[in-house]
Amino acid sequence: MSVTDVPPTTPLRPARIPDDGLYEGRRLLRRTPDDWQERPYELFEVVPQAATIGAEIRGIDLARPLSAHLRAELDRALLEWKVLFFRGQHLTAERQRAFARNWGELETNPLLERGDSDEVVRFDKSAGGTPSFENVWHTDVTFRERPAMGAVLQLREVPPSGGDTLWADMAAAYDNLPRWVTERIDGAVAEHDFLPGFRRFYGPERLARWQESFPPVTHPVVRRHPATGRRMLFVNASFTTRILGMEQGESDRLLRLLFQQAHVPEFQVRFRWQAGDIAFWDNRATQHYAVADYGDARRVAERVAIAGDRPH
Repeated sequence: MSVTDVPPTTPLRPARIPDDGLYEGRRLLRRTPDDWQERPYELFEVVPQAATIGAEIRGIDLARPLSAHLRAELDRALLEWKVLFFRGQHLTAERQRAFARNWGELETNPLLERGDSDEVVRFDKSAGGTPSFENVWHTDVTFRERPAMGAVLQLREVPPSGGDTLWADMAAAYDNLPRWVTERIDGAVAEHDFLPGFRRFYGPERLARWQESFPPVTHPVVRRHPATGRRMLFVNASFTTRILGMEQGESDRLLRLLFQQAHVPEFQVRFRWQAGDIAFWDNRATQHYAVADYGDARRVAERVAIAGDRPH
C-alpha cells in the first residue's frame, strides 16, 4: 500500500528528520568565492581529494627553498583547497620550520609537548602516552587573540592501520546553514577559552597558572577570510564556550547545532598518512579531527604553527 492509499483516518508517523534544512537535501559545495579567477598551476600537479577541500600536491621537493613563483602558487592552492598534502617529504625539523616560515612567523604553544625547539610541537602517541587532541573537531588555539594562520604537520611514524586525520571546510559549513540560523549568528560574538579543551589533560594547579596567561577572548561567530573574503563558521567544540548576549541555554543549543556542521561528510576530506607525509592547512578556514583508532600502536607527529591575525 502506497502513502496515497493510506486512509485519511490513519495518522502518519511523525517525521524523524527535522524540517529545517540542516539534515537532508542536496549540499551547496562551493570550493571558492564567486569572484575567484581559475588559473592553471604551472609548477606542480594538483590532485583533488574531495569536492571543496583537500588536494595532493605532486612534483615538488619541500626540502628545497621556495622561489617567489612557487610560494605564490602554493598560497593560491592553499586558499582554493584549504589543506594541501605532500607525500614522502621526510623533512628535517629545521626544513619543516623553514617551509612554514614562508607564510609568516612561527608561534609557540607552551600548553603542548615541545619537539627539538620551542616552535615544534611533538605528538608521540603510544600505549600510556600523553593525551592530545584526538577524537574531537577543533580549530587550533582559538583561545588566543590571534589564532594561528595555519599549520604544517609531518608524520614521523605511522601505525600499521588507522590514525587518519580529517579536515572540514568551514566556509561550506556556513554556506549550508538555513537562513534562520545565519540571521542569528551574522554579527554575533562568542567567547573562547582554553580550559574546556585542556582540563582533561592537566591538573588544577597547572591550569590555574595558565589561566593568567590565557584569559578568555572573544571572536566573531562568523569570520571573513582575510584573503578570499568568504564567510566561515569560527566556533569549535574544544574552545568556544558561549555566544555573548544570549542566555546560556539558548547559546548552548545554538552552539551544538553549529558544532555539528563539521561532522557533515560532504564538507570533509580524510587523509591516510604514510611516514614522511606533510599536511599544510589553513587554520582560519578549517577544523580538523585526528582519529585515535590505532589501539596500542605508536603514532609520532610534529607540527609547527604560523602566527595569525585577529579574526574579523
